[in-house]
Amino acid sequence: TKLYNIYCIFCNTRYNSLMQWLMLTYSLPTSPNSSLRVSLWRRLKRTGAVSVPGGSYLLPARDSCREAFQWLAQEVYQAQGEALLLHVSAIEGLSDGALVELFHDVRRKDYAEIAAQLTPLEQEPAADQLILEAARETVSRLRRRHAEIARIDYFDTPEGQQVAGRLGRLAQALMPSASRGKIPSVTTVAYQGRRWVTRPRPHIDRIACVWLIRRFVDPAAAVRYADVAAPDEVAFDMPGATFGHQGSRCSFETMLAAFDLADPGLHALAELVHALDLSDEQVERPEGAGVEAILRGWLQLGLNDAELEGHGVALFEGLYTSMLAQAERLMKRRTVAEEAQVEELYDDPTAPNP
Repeated sequence: TKLYNIYCIFCNTRYNSLMQWLMLTYSLPTSPNSSLRVSLWRRLKRTGAVSVPGGSYLLPARDSCREAFQWLAQEVYQAQGEALLLHVSAIEGLSDGALVELFHDVRRKDYAEIAAQLTPLEQEPAADQLILEAARETVSRLRRRHAEIARIDYFDTPEGQQVAGRLGRLAQALMPSASRGKIPSVTTVAYQGRRWVTRPRPHIDRIACVWLIRRFVDPAAAVRYADVAAPDEVAFDMPGATFGHQGSRCSFETMLAAFDLADPGLHALAELVHALDLSDEQVERPEGAGVEAILRGWLQLGLNDAELEGHGVALFEGLYTSMLAQAERLMKRRTVAEEAQVEELYDDPTAPNP
């Protein structure tokens, strides 16, 4: 049974294209409800789609994007309109680079709105507690908005990372001065073959710590769940633990600092764990709501400690892999952009020596 009149057309052209795209075009009856047009436009905007010549809308060929366009097409059909969904490998006159730049242009404007609100906060230090609290609330709101934009920033617009850095630095500057002390350094060698212990019913912080221990400290580490640690055990995220909350740090952040573990993927993961464990609205990650819902669901299902650990370690491995890959893509694009600028300097005889 056809649910809606939408046709998928696979277009192969003479152009050599490495990317695949989804294109949606639709038409509504002559006199539809004006609110429907507005609703569809808003829905398209929330998907991150960009318009291309001819009145069509474009998204990268990803499963989530395809589903978003299919639901929009169904809504058009239910309003007695027509919709056409195309899977294309190239658009004549527009290279993949030009299409990606269309997405970048839209996202740059979104990020610029956040940047404009950050500037006065960066230039004017908070004079009293009320102003400080207001600044924190503003930064929290802007981080939520940044997370919304990042979710549909399919090609990692460089300005997004720049704004994220400014938000992070400002949030850090607005923290109480004594909220982060120095964590004594330790070596992974000293913790080989040790047994670790933490409280039962592990949730976000404890699961993250277990993943970190097995991933970076001791792959064969034994972890026990109990309310009291034995004298020879290494306790974490529990009262009196070797690795627990320190100042504004959650246990995962304390462990990262102690073992001197740092890479862009771990930094992003630490932001996620911090925000969920401490309910800190100063830090926002687009993955937050989904991860929190999954962990809460496991607890409601009554999974035992071993099951929570097994599922949780797999979840955090996936999150880390995704976050690290995204950070590496951004770094690669920065390198390519910097190399292109140097080449332009060499090609310009009037430019000073680089």
